[in-house]
Amino acid sequence: MRKYGIIAAIVVVAGGAAVYYFAGDRAANASASQGDAPAGGRARQSRPETGGGGGGFGGGGRGFAGPRPPMTVELASVTRGDMVDSVTVVGNLIGAATVDAVPRANGRLQDVYVKMGDHVRMGERLAKIEDREILEQVKQAEASYAVAQATIRQRQADLKLALNNLERSRSLFERDLLPRQTFDDTDSRYQAAQAQLDLAQAQMEQTRARLDELKITLANTIIASPVEGFIGKRTLDPGASVNVNSSFMSVVDIRTVRLVINVVERDLRRISPGVAVEIEVDAYPGEVFTGRVARVAPILDPATRTAQVEIEVPNGNFRLKPGMYARAKFTVEKHEKTLLVPTVAVADVSGKLGVFIPNGETANFHPVTTGIQHQDFTEIVTGLQEGQRIISTGASSLREGDRIALAGARAGGRGGRGGRRGGGAADANGAEGGQAPAGAAAAPNATQGNEPGIRFQGQRNGGAGRGARGQ
Repeated sequence: MRKYGIIAAIVVVAGGAAVYYFAGDRAANASASQGDAPAGGRARQSRPETGGGGGGFGGGGRGFAGPRPPMTVELASVTRGDMVDSVTVVGNLIGAATVDAVPRANGRLQDVYVKMGDHVRMGERLAKIEDREILEQVKQAEASYAVAQATIRQRQADLKLALNNLERSRSLFERDLLPRQTFDDTDSRYQAAQAQLDLAQAQMEQTRARLDELKITLANTIIASPVEGFIGKRTLDPGASVNVNSSFMSVVDIRTVRLVINVVERDLRRISPGVAVEIEVDAYPGEVFTGRVARVAPILDPATRTAQVEIEVPNGNFRLKPGMYARAKFTVEKHEKTLLVPTVAVADVSGKLGVFIPNGETANFHPVTTGIQHQDFTEIVTGLQEGQRIISTGASSLREGDRIALAGARAGGRGGRGGRRGGGAADANGAEGGQAPAGAAAAPNATQGNEPGIRFQGQRNGGAGRGARGQ
């Protein structure tokens, strides 16, 4: 029983505490509502005294609702001029012909007659390989050839003798003065002499061929220039050993240089053989060299979607060198005396290109058809007339019907601000409102707020400014 008594006591105490808590809360709320009523009344009464809504265009409070402010723009006229469309591609210059002067015989270099940069003509001697052994072989072959010639002369004499004997034997045989066997022996000797002559002639041709081969080998000891040009490379000196087709010297023909470039698929259709090209190189800034398209590849590289184009540039003074970095500018299209507008005047509105035309204090969008476009000017194909005034600077920010103001013209008065952005009245000087703050109307120069000893203090919560004479 004692246990149940303790539990009942705890319940009673808890209930009393809850009743006490909720009763005190309602009393506090009632007193707070009674205290706020007068303050609210004062706030409603003081609202008209404020200097208006927050700042902003058109006095529309803190927000920026309403029409857009006038946009400052500049005007330009539609003019006429020439427009050139071009394609610029870069590449490296190469010679018209670059050929390696290689030995055609094995041996040791006996002499090298030229140095790098020397000008040479086609067929001019560049170097010589030792030829003493080949000379001895040539002499031996010449001697063998002379022996073959003498053998032929001997065989010819033997054949002539055999022919005479055959003719005599035939005459005697026809008169039955010579046996058949003797005539046949004479005829056999004639046939043998003829065969000996044929053999000697074949041997002489063989000896002659060997002699010609040795003479060619002897001539191959002279390394001559295959083209006219300049020595572009020389890597060996006299005394070095060389093998057949081992490159140690090159000759480059730069009377005409070539520029091989890769042109993308989009521009390839606009380039054809014979098109004039302007070439610029970093070695001669500001100078332009003229060339022409010589060849256009009939296929494109599947990996890069480009095709090779070869340009030939005359280089009679040899100023352009193979390996120079060059820029090629193709003139693919030219329009004379066409309508032009500044490029900044062309705007894209909802996917349509056009310009803005001033109509009083507003701007109206006018669609146009453009042609060649450069950084400064754009060609107008249709839509405008020469001399027509359009908006240039500032056109990209305009919309249909926007108000405009010409740059440099004196703008009209702005909408007065109704005080601070936070909804306050006049500032500390009372200058923006144009009226003296309350409490300072009788003070001299109160509208300026600059009287000595006078201080104006504006309220942050939107109350009217109050003036107080400094102590």
